[in-house]
Amino acid sequence: MLRVALTGGIATGKSHVLKLLAARGIPTIDADQVAREVVQPGRKAWFDIRKRFGAQVFSSDGSLKRAYLAALVFSDVKARYELQAIVHPHVRRRIDDWFHSLHTENIRSFAVAEIPLLFETKRETEFDWIIVTVCEPDIQKQRLIERQGLSDDDAQKRIDAQLPVSVKSERANSVIRTDGTFGDTERQVDDVCNTLTHQH
Repeated sequence: MLRVALTGGIATGKSHVLKLLAARGIPTIDADQVAREVVQPGRKAWFDIRKRFGAQVFSSDGSLKRAYLAALVFSDVKARYELQAIVHPHVRRRIDDWFHSLHTENIRSFAVAEIPLLFETKRETEFDWIIVTVCEPDIQKQRLIERQGLSDDDAQKRIDAQLPVSVKSERANSVIRTDGTFGDTERQVDDVCNTLTHQH
């Protein structure tokens, strides 16, 4: 089974493409969702975050104040790297376990993990194929502002915290543009699925 990574810049349509793949019966997993699970109260990452960032990043019920912590780490590079160092090993292990469980079932010729920071965390060599989603920079920023209610400056900070989409697309095996119609995106997803199905 091919291990496929889906990545791209923030707000470039990764989650939409992942849903389209899942709707076609492709096994999928979302690193962001896994990251939410590994920081649940009582988990090791939860304790490590509390030790590093203090009680102020948690609500009274013990859950992480995600927006507060995001604002903190996107304005402090050192803090961002420290948070990633806490969370990413747990996410990585969970995704590796997931791929391994699929190998034993051998249900499809490929499976896809959405990993937003694939290149930033230098994990690209762990995958057989890389799909990158791209869109025009102004569309990317507008989506981010609308989706998260950010200011223009805050949206740009989050975009700048990642490798440029142009660099990611150069390292991709497949590129899917998401700034056309939904139909355009679907056709590109079908093309990629056909390509991957015939890789063996």
